[in-house]
Amino acid sequence: MTAYGSRLSSLIRAAGLALALSLPSGAALADAGFQRWVADFRATASQSGISRATYDRAFRGVTAPDPEVLEKARYQPEFTAPVWDYFDNRVNEGTIRTGREMARQWKPWLDRIESAYGVDRHILLAIWSMESSYGEVLKNDKVMRSVVRSLATLAYADKRRQKFARQQLIAAMKILQSGDIDESHLKGSWAGAMGHTQFIPTSYLAYAVDADGNGRRDIWNSVPDALATAANLLRKNGWQTGKTWGYEVSLPAGRKFPSGSMSLSKWDGIGVRRARGKPFPSPGDSAELKVLDGREGPAFLMIKNFNVLKRYNNSDRYALAVGLLADEIAGYGGLVQDWNRPFTRLSFAETQELQKRLSAHGYYDGEIDGKIGTGSRAAIKALQQRLGLSQDGHPSRELLLKLRGQ
Repeated sequence: MTAYGSRLSSLIRAAGLALALSLPSGAALADAGFQRWVADFRATASQSGISRATYDRAFRGVTAPDPEVLEKARYQPEFTAPVWDYFDNRVNEGTIRTGREMARQWKPWLDRIESAYGVDRHILLAIWSMESSYGEVLKNDKVMRSVVRSLATLAYADKRRQKFARQQLIAAMKILQSGDIDESHLKGSWAGAMGHTQFIPTSYLAYAVDADGNGRRDIWNSVPDALATAANLLRKNGWQTGKTWGYEVSLPAGRKFPSGSMSLSKWDGIGVRRARGKPFPSPGDSAELKVLDGREGPAFLMIKNFNVLKRYNNSDRYALAVGLLADEIAGYGGLVQDWNRPFTRLSFAETQELQKRLSAHGYYDGEIDGKIGTGSRAAIKALQQRLGLSQDGHPSRELLLKLRGQ
């Protein structure tokens, strides 16, 4: 090596050392590892039909894992919401009122979608509410992020979700390759759920619909496409047109009930009646009894469409919330037997007032959205501690009255 080459080599080593010392070593190594993973995953994508040009577009600007995605993936909430908390945050005056407004605004499209797919419009509106607050979540940059980066982060660094994330990442690039959306608008939640009705990429590929006829299946910007896509999923999974999801029922006291399904007529024969006293319209339908809040809470007989809703999200609470919200939007009324709350429930407007007053007293800095999440609950507990009350975190009328007197 010449003297010049030796000096140049020394300068390069020194510059590299200075750069390494100027960067957080863990982050630098992680980024390098992530970039190697991205380079290696190209071959897997190619085997699945992803072109080099699509791959390059998908990963343009994606140079490091998303730390917030990993934080959300690791987060295991200590608080398991009681059943009333889950439903109060999802079925309330605010979600019902907005659902009715959306029903009026999108009526011509809902008419077409309901006719084409046979799925009740109120069910679709309730899903839209549950998944993205009627599209409001899509405007929140703290929630929406690059689907490619999120899924690549999980595939690279989350062993539990690695297989899922790799599969979804390939599907996301197929969406990009199809031309339905460009890479700058391929946004979703931290786990890759996308658009107004929050479809993961593989479900999008299976069910996405171009309802508005513009040549693209755009569930991010087209409400008709998003609602029709949800309807298509339900139809293809066996939705029964003209049937409800289930019935609130009253249970005879002091009786044990069989597990599993039997006909509504047999349930009626052992004393299980509709809560409002009407007869079951299709007594031959098979139904299963669900009691989510003990014998003192509301009880339901669920028919097939309830299980079809669970194909959207495999949760009894989710499917029931969709059904209850849909019924409220349609004007059928709420529960006859309410949930068992250890306090007096606030209205939606009163819950917002509680959040405003907690904020004014310096306990809360979140959104005034009428939803009691971890931030609101922590603020309530802090106030309860100051007032010498039991720190249960409940958004009660009793607490609001005390705040009004402050």
